[in-house]
Amino acid sequence: MASFPVINMKKLNGEERAATMEKIKDACENWGFFELLNHGISPEFMDTVERLTKEHYRKCMEQRFKEMVASKGLEAVQSEINDLDWESTFFLRHLPVSNIAEVPDLEDEYRKTMKEFAAQLEKLAEHLLDLLCENLGLERGYLKKVFYGSKGPTFGTKVSNYPPCPQPDLIKGLRAHTDAGGIVLLFQDDKVSGLQLLKDGEWVDVPPKRHSIVINIGDQLEVITNGKYKSVMHRVIAQTDGNRMSLASFYNPGSDAVIYPASALVEREENKDLYPKFVFEEYMKLYAGLKFQSKEPRFEAMKAMENTPNLGPTAIV
Repeated sequence: MASFPVINMKKLNGEERAATMEKIKDACENWGFFELLNHGISPEFMDTVERLTKEHYRKCMEQRFKEMVASKGLEAVQSEINDLDWESTFFLRHLPVSNIAEVPDLEDEYRKTMKEFAAQLEKLAEHLLDLLCENLGLERGYLKKVFYGSKGPTFGTKVSNYPPCPQPDLIKGLRAHTDAGGIVLLFQDDKVSGLQLLKDGEWVDVPPKRHSIVINIGDQLEVITNGKYKSVMHRVIAQTDGNRMSLASFYNPGSDAVIYPASALVEREENKDLYPKFVFEEYMKLYAGLKFQSKEPRFEAMKAMENTPNLGPTAIV
């Protein structure tokens, strides 16, 4: 099997640009994942983000997680657990409105750092969307415009820790799923692994690399590209030793953004538009109950809704 795609973004500025763009294209079409090096966020700043995230877990979340494990008797489970993930998480919302000031237990330095980290990731996400537009032959800014809706994109970070697990064969760190949104930017622990993606029927490790950002394609980009780029099933395997840090930032369409295959891509395809047209918020309502199932029935359900005459007030904004 070909090795996991790693993209050195420095090469986009020189004579290796065409080869690097081709590598990104291949990753989007055949992996749904790739890893970025030299992405513009400084290693020193990433070290600060990591240090503060791990400190916050130790001070504010570790004990809570241990109490949850004890209360559910998870250390002594005998059979596979399918309705729970071995993770300790909280969520930061950045756009359209930030909640960083309201999240309890965050120290001022951590709030300030995460706000700055989000601003840099937002810039990187928008740069990546333009690179994808270029590879797809879409006009520059097309994806950002589709994501915009009336209030701009939705952007947030899921801060997770995956503590050591005594029964990793019975409890997943995070059960297999595809991501519902647009594009995901992941800053993961470089010492403790666990993230895997499904490729050609086999689970493949996403290699932890220091100071890298892992990118994966969400369901919305699969729809907009009419299936040219695919969202891919992935999971986190809990480890018996080591606490794995994961900061996954989701750059998604705005809640009222209307998502549908780009007409320029549909025209080039023989099979025309394979995917439905829907409002992003409606898809998220459906996803909430079906996250850990395959994506195809979700697309079918949205297609059925699209073909059902709406007798009430119009849902399309």
